[in-house]
Amino acid sequence: MHYSAPRVLLAAVAVLLALAPHARAQQPQQDHPPRATLTVQTDKPGPAVPPSLYGIFFEEINRAGDGGLYAEMINNRSFEDADQPVGWDVTGDAKIDRAHPIADLNVRSMQISSGRIVNKGFKGMVVRGGTEYVASLFARGGLGTVTVKLESADGKVLASNEAEAVGGGEWKRYVFPIKASADAAAAQFAVEVKSNQPLWIDMVSLFPKQTWKDRGLRIDLAEKVADLQPNFVRFPGGCWVEGETVANAYRWKQTIGPIEKRRNQYNLWKYQSTHGLGYHEYLQWCEDLGADAMFVINCGMAHKDVVPMEQMGEWVQDALDAIEYANGPADSKWGAERAKNGHPEPFKLKYLEIGNENGGANYDQRYALFYDAIKAKYPEIQLIAGEWRGRPKSRPIEILDEHYYDTPAFFIANADRYDAYDRKGPKIYVGEYAITRGSGTGNLIAAVAEAAFMAGMERNSDVVVMSSYAPLFAHVGYKAWNPDAIMFDASRSYGTPSYYVQKMFSANRADVVLPVDVELPAMKPEPRRGAVGVGTWATQAEFKDLKLTAADGKVLLAADFASDVAPLRPGKGDWTAGGGAAKQSSNATGCFAVGGGDAQASDYTLSLKARKIAGREGFLIPFHWRDDKNYSMWNLGGWGNVRHGIQVTSAGATAEAISPKPGRIETDRWYDIRIETQGERVRCYLDDQLVHDVTYPQPKPIHVVAGRKGDHVILKVANVTAQPIDAIIKLAGAGASGASGKAAAIVLTGKSPDDENSLDEPTKVAPAETSVDVAGGTIGHAFPAYSVTVLRVPAPATAAAAK
Repeated sequence: MHYSAPRVLLAAVAVLLALAPHARAQQPQQDHPPRATLTVQTDKPGPAVPPSLYGIFFEEINRAGDGGLYAEMINNRSFEDADQPVGWDVTGDAKIDRAHPIADLNVRSMQISSGRIVNKGFKGMVVRGGTEYVASLFARGGLGTVTVKLESADGKVLASNEAEAVGGGEWKRYVFPIKASADAAAAQFAVEVKSNQPLWIDMVSLFPKQTWKDRGLRIDLAEKVADLQPNFVRFPGGCWVEGETVANAYRWKQTIGPIEKRRNQYNLWKYQSTHGLGYHEYLQWCEDLGADAMFVINCGMAHKDVVPMEQMGEWVQDALDAIEYANGPADSKWGAERAKNGHPEPFKLKYLEIGNENGGANYDQRYALFYDAIKAKYPEIQLIAGEWRGRPKSRPIEILDEHYYDTPAFFIANADRYDAYDRKGPKIYVGEYAITRGSGTGNLIAAVAEAAFMAGMERNSDVVVMSSYAPLFAHVGYKAWNPDAIMFDASRSYGTPSYYVQKMFSANRADVVLPVDVELPAMKPEPRRGAVGVGTWATQAEFKDLKLTAADGKVLLAADFASDVAPLRPGKGDWTAGGGAAKQSSNATGCFAVGGGDAQASDYTLSLKARKIAGREGFLIPFHWRDDKNYSMWNLGGWGNVRHGIQVTSAGATAEAISPKPGRIETDRWYDIRIETQGERVRCYLDDQLVHDVTYPQPKPIHVVAGRKGDHVILKVANVTAQPIDAIIKLAGAGASGASGKAAAIVLTGKSPDDENSLDEPTKVAPAETSVDVAGGTIGHAFPAYSVTVLRVPAPATAAAAK
């Protein structure tokens, strides 16, 4: 999981500029909402929608597995995190020891003869009264008495069990069933040992007795995934597969078999993974979900190093063995291991992805090795190649994995990107995508923009055959990536608005795409208003003669900077004033002084003089400033003092420059700067020379895909604007005009594009279902501002539509 730079910058900038005035607004700017006409051609079926279009991607990140989906409640259960008892409070003579490892890959244990160790879980442990739990541990050494307890934060015992004569010459597992007598929101688990000789304990575990399908998975999290109805599961990563170095790369053979013998592996995302969710458990999870399995292998490449080509044979064999473990007969070498682990029948692994976000010549060489070996022995396995700074050329590509992380504007601007893809090229898997800037911790506008992009994928499902949002999970106390689909703590969980969009699209997938014509009159944009100011980026500068003048000649703001920076309000930086100039003396980035926010004129001229004193770049001149997350600015001498460009920040995300021009700012020279705004047009002058003359285009307000599923037409619509859009939906084609009755309408929207869900308000933004009337194949419906709507319209298929 890396950040992917946008490919269509100007389109994304245009959308961001158009959306910027609407960052907070919800009220329409017209007397009546615009009227759209959507005509669905029900008897002209287009591409088939592959069942594989919507799946999930699971990566061990954000405590997604250990501390999350994997229902183990003990943090650092095998004491492998360090030579200190990380996660444990120790009383008595307990200490971490390496002298008597339980297994070659699990070398640390706790040595104790008389004392107590306490674990509080993964930033919290919650127990419920009346709930049964299963505690267990391994022990060896001098015989003693071991007592396990569930306690409240104040030490009240909620459950306990003990065993005498624990220990001996060999490691042995001891199980302690317990039942909590009361709720505890801040519980802890204690192990007390009384022995005359040292006793070694390891693999201290606590599970709820009841887990999802009795597989050791946390019920609420597993059910949220099942509700997505994924067609496939991509696992186990992500960057987690690669590792920071090859030494930390994922090796599946170290994740199967007895739990105490599995490798405990330091995670790229800065924590240990116990591999309780190992290769076998992933395959079992896929089977339980009714989803196809997609295994991502390490192709001999990590973030910082690679496996030499002469040593790649072992890695290629690992891939072949992984397929045999999943699909081989029970009498094959690795199929027998699978059977020994409790699953005699094959798992039916369908996809194998060669590497994750690997590219260049190193990847191309290794891709060829894996491709040739796998296709020679397992031609039925569908291989997926990565697209990272170029696709491999050494061998054919069956499916190509593309990743996108960016702003709402980028996703909206790229909603039609697959319209122009080569139909003779490889099929596309959008394996990781999400809005990661301008999304808060997972807000409504991000979900709506993702829905616009998803509509484009589904509309082009002859090219895009698979997709999966990323990341899937995050523990609120261990977030290494933002945002995520499903958030949780020790006992609660919720889906972000993006999660609900995934659910809406997956649960309402069509069998075939239907053409839909969209007619929409021009929408009047909201007038651009806001404050103006001055600023710098890693530069010291001074400013004078600042004036803001309305189109009618009225002076809205004038600053003499006689004694202070007023009427501008300084923020970050070292701002002083005197002698008619305001000075910024810090070399920090993003230093602004802004004012005139009460000006309501939508058309005005900002003029000033500016001089660079020292530093790397030039000047930042903000205008239409609503707040520090929503504004436009002219960046002069930016990007290392090589160009000028207009930039827009919306919902905290700053787009690349629109209409960039080469240019630099000299030191110790006064420049005349003038910015003229008129409606959607902005003109920028430097020393009376026109540098930019830009009219910002409006984004497409709604993004639509239509399809058929049996006797229903399914219409998905994302309204990406601040205005509700009234629509007439017409079903055209043979027999369509006779469709009447009720259509189901599933709508996701909110009061603000910034609305988010939380542990305390888990469904603040969640789909609501209602019904709308269908008469003569026609529906009248209003798509709310910032919304995603799914309409399921009963429309019996004609012979043509059923083809």
